[in-house]
Amino acid sequence: MSPAPVVKPLLATVLGERQERPPVWIMRQAGRYLPEYRAIREKVGSFLELCYSPDLATEVTLQPLRRFDLDAAILFSDILVIPDALGQTVSFETGEGPRLEPLHPDGLGRLRPDGFLDHLAPVLETVSRIRSAIAPDKTLIGFCGSPWTVATYMIGGRGSSDQAAARLFALRHPDAFAQLMDILVEASIAYLVTQFRAGADVVQLFESWALNLDELAFAAQVIEPNRRIVEGVRRQIPNAPIIGFPRGAAGMIAPYAAVTGVNVVGIDYATPVGFADAALPKTLGVQGNLDPLRLVAGGVQMEKRVEEIIAGFAGRPHIFNLGHGIVPETPIEHVELLVATVKGV
Repeated sequence: MSPAPVVKPLLATVLGERQERPPVWIMRQAGRYLPEYRAIREKVGSFLELCYSPDLATEVTLQPLRRFDLDAAILFSDILVIPDALGQTVSFETGEGPRLEPLHPDGLGRLRPDGFLDHLAPVLETVSRIRSAIAPDKTLIGFCGSPWTVATYMIGGRGSSDQAAARLFALRHPDAFAQLMDILVEASIAYLVTQFRAGADVVQLFESWALNLDELAFAAQVIEPNRRIVEGVRRQIPNAPIIGFPRGAAGMIAPYAAVTGVNVVGIDYATPVGFADAALPKTLGVQGNLDPLRLVAGGVQMEKRVEEIIAGFAGRPHIFNLGHGIVPETPIEHVELLVATVKGV
């Protein structure tokens, strides 16, 4: 008699099964709030060097699972490895964030879509190593940045509060912008498919800069490219489990979910729980959405909000998470309390 298959609660939730208590992971759970991460980061010359080192990236991915009883590991990498692999100059300045050589309409020919996966081979090796290292009940999450978000960095050369450079590029140079989005859609499909084949159980699309688009731009530059990615991945990985995180979607959250076909929608912390629960089909999973600064502050207010979020999404599949990434000043003991609170509900 063969042993019963091991249940992965987070994967089961993504596939539509409501759990007795929500599984939990934390966006950016491997990173600067952990002293063991900072110790490794000090030993490498650059952030990208860390992303492209399978030994170190695997170690960093596993660090939070050693400290906390989380239900998933997420690949340690960055959304900007795609433009880096396409041949755009990418660097990370300490305390300043990413810097890229800004992309102009006449510069698309310098991108090298062919063979870009060879550049990302170390990242895919990391996925395989994590798969071998984590417990059988833990879900392995892969990811990429969604095309609009990646394009904002490629065009603007850095992060910005309003993404004005990319928004104007799309309006003034629609043909060049469409060409760029096509490149990013196809690269994202190929990258995510190879992550699945390397051992990822689930992938997440990070649309981190969707919040400054009007409804027409959101439909064209967020929903449609993400739909194409989901469809393209599932042509090669049937029924691939996919989480979409359209930060700042607001009133566009329902059409995003309906059109893209993602299994789970990530909810940012500015979106009211009641609104999200009412706007989305009850069979659709949601992920989120604690304010990261509530985690920094900790205490009774955090515990109360965690319980409110879980209660608000109790009638559907729910993955507990923050509504954006954990911040470096987060106390470790607050993360311990968060996980214990979720698991105790």
